[in-house]
Amino acid sequence: MDIRASDEDRERTVAALERHAGAGRLTLDEFAERAKVAHGARTLDELAAVVHDLPADAPAAAAAAASAEEPSRDLLILFAVAAATLVLLGVFIALMRA
Repeated sequence: MDIRASDEDRERTVAALERHAGAGRLTLDEFAERAKVAHGARTLDELAAVVHDLPADAPAAAAAAASAEEPSRDLLILFAVAAATLVLLGVFIALMRA
């Protein structure tokens, strides 16, 4: 008995295809073909066939990617705070001279 796929199942499969295309495992043509099949899939078996030759997404890899983005965001916030501090310092010095 085949289990019917939900919209969320199809979206999750297409998202995995996007990650694999971004990693260079699929060409854009392969991605487009597989995404079309995934969007039209009616069962979980049909979705599994779309990604059968690709490595499974490891939760650790996803967590590592998320943590790799975090330091750059923290650095951006630190830069914004430093820039705001310099602007306020400049305004303060200008007011003191006036």
